[in-house]
Amino acid sequence: MASNKPHAVCIPGPLQSHIKAVLKLAKLLHHRGFYITFVNTEFNHKRFLKSLGPISLDDFPGFRFETIPDGLPDSDHPDANRPLDLLCESIMKNFLAPFRDLLIKLNSTDTNPPVTCIVSDGIMSMFTITAAEEIGVPIALFYTVSASTVLESKQLRASVQKGLAPVKDESRFTNGKDLPTDVFRTTNPTDIMLNFSLACTDPDKVQKASAVVILTFDALEKDVLDAISSMFDRPLVCSIGPIELLLSQNPNDTLGPMEYNLWKEETECLEWLKNKAPHSVVYVNFGSVVSSTPEELVEFGWGLANSKFPFFWVIKPDLLIGESAVLPPEFVAETKERGLIASWCPQEQVLNHPSVGGFLTHCGWNSTIESLTAGVPMLCRPFYGDQLTNCSYICNEWGIGMEISKDVKRDEVEKLVRELMEGEKGKKMKNKVMEWKKIAEEATAPDGSSFTHLDKLVNQLLVRKARCYPSRAI
Repeated sequence: MASNKPHAVCIPGPLQSHIKAVLKLAKLLHHRGFYITFVNTEFNHKRFLKSLGPISLDDFPGFRFETIPDGLPDSDHPDANRPLDLLCESIMKNFLAPFRDLLIKLNSTDTNPPVTCIVSDGIMSMFTITAAEEIGVPIALFYTVSASTVLESKQLRASVQKGLAPVKDESRFTNGKDLPTDVFRTTNPTDIMLNFSLACTDPDKVQKASAVVILTFDALEKDVLDAISSMFDRPLVCSIGPIELLLSQNPNDTLGPMEYNLWKEETECLEWLKNKAPHSVVYVNFGSVVSSTPEELVEFGWGLANSKFPFFWVIKPDLLIGESAVLPPEFVAETKERGLIASWCPQEQVLNHPSVGGFLTHCGWNSTIESLTAGVPMLCRPFYGDQLTNCSYICNEWGIGMEISKDVKRDEVEKLVRELMEGEKGKKMKNKVMEWKKIAEEATAPDGSSFTHLDKLVNQLLVRKARCYPSRAI
């Protein structure tokens, strides 16, 4: 029999980092008394069951998992990511109908409470806002990126309206730093990623949301958050992060065993780290989506080897496009006593391990926030998208990282690793990131900005507004 709990349907973008962030917010809402339905694509749900076990997502009271199709053909490579452009195109064209059907199903059964609100990844807003309007419930849009990236997406729309994007001649831009995001670089007005970015921040749709939630905290991006707030009449703009610190305040966590990774985590690395000196290990991970070249892989490898510092390197199964990631035998022989390579790992546990002293990263937003929260300075090799923006802030605004040149060379990697781990600039970055860690902890403490924003999101919007609607409205 269904309870009278508020029922939030949470739907992330179908990418590892987005799923992880939305899952954390869903857990927070569950702790606040919500019944949760968490919606993945069928393709990703199968991947999770394969990596975590066939019953890994069962038996969580008041927290259920549902799926919708992603509209793409079955893949022969179940452990690989979907092509990003095709996935984005499918989100725009194919996701509304199955999501609507799922909401109808949820509101037609007595085994769960009626749906009272939707918590949608911001990149899914082009169909989730329509669905929320159809069933008459409030919706919160959760942007799992920095506030700066959200603002840049708004600027992209303004640039298109002024005729500044798409660019007429890409050759006049010598590198990505000339543009706030590489979506600007296209010369094709029908470019899928350009139009997807525009759809994610359509003001006519976003204005209909009850809240815009951004994965950051006030002190980190105050001016940008103020600018975003001034752009909207209706939605409450909330900064809620770092979520892992808010979650850590729930000692009786019934969802504690719930893990969510597209690849199986190799936890043996935690034992390996135990035998290393404090702050001596370089952790290397380029995230869940980035692809690299064999040449770049080798340059990174020899740079790490020549630095003589121990390193733990995550090389996911599809890091190299169309081929396996194979490092030279002489590299393996050179580093066998001080290097460890795995295909995936529990990143937050690794970053918080006392042996880890630096993080070589692609600057994805989840990785950035997790490194800051752990007090670990960064070496940055951004590849595309918001990684470029994040890198700029990490290195130039917050003083907690150094950037590696796009044309990666082993000598530079070696030099920067040494500077990170034992140089004067590395020490300054370590001190600075520890300051930011403390500020993040203050933001998530009771009466802190993120804690207060979470209260407002729950009490003023998702619960109070939900009570204004009839049960099982459809």
